[in-house]
Amino acid sequence: MKGILGILRHNTPHKELDAAPDSKLFATTFLGTGTDPDLLVPWEARAVEIGATRIDSARATRLLQTLWSRDKQMSKLDLDAVIRMEPFLEYAAVPAGRELIRQDEHSNFMLVLLSGSIAVDRLQPWGERLRMSEAAPGGILGEMSLLDGGIRFSACTTLKDCEIAVLSATALDEMMNADPALTASFVTVLARKLSLHLRGVSARLSDKK
Repeated sequence: MKGILGILRHNTPHKELDAAPDSKLFATTFLGTGTDPDLLVPWEARAVEIGATRIDSARATRLLQTLWSRDKQMSKLDLDAVIRMEPFLEYAAVPAGRELIRQDEHSNFMLVLLSGSIAVDRLQPWGERLRMSEAAPGGILGEMSLLDGGIRFSACTTLKDCEIAVLSATALDEMMNADPALTASFVTVLARKLSLHLRGVSARLSDKK
């Protein structure tokens, strides 16, 4: 993570930035895990499979602003930052009962739930489907695989009709090329939020010992 932030914070003059090749840092992260590129499931393929339909981006961006303004970590991105992210996000409506993310698959996109609810389950070796949590509006899902290129730890399924914001690895690279400062701020806030969540999980597991 320090390496990623170091690249994002590098202060390159505009002329040099224009001449530099476009970043593919996030889109190629999964290659470091030895993953066969043919096994990678992009959002575009999943969207077709689950019948996702595009929704108005201006309304969805306002909704995202409101939700993140209530989040202790994500509120560190001001309203202007969320507006600047709009061209790189895809907003979609998804019917109930659709699997947005599958456990153990390779895919490199994250989701923000804007409305509805999403079940986060983990399939156990003996076949039981264990409910880990239910995401409410404002919840972020899949960010770990977006950042580290690893496989999905759990399955995420819509419990109701949902509206979501999607950020793919390719779009994140495009954002880094177009607005490095915004990308640095976003990844820093996202990494801090993920770190705090993992620390909380570790603390709960320690208490159960």
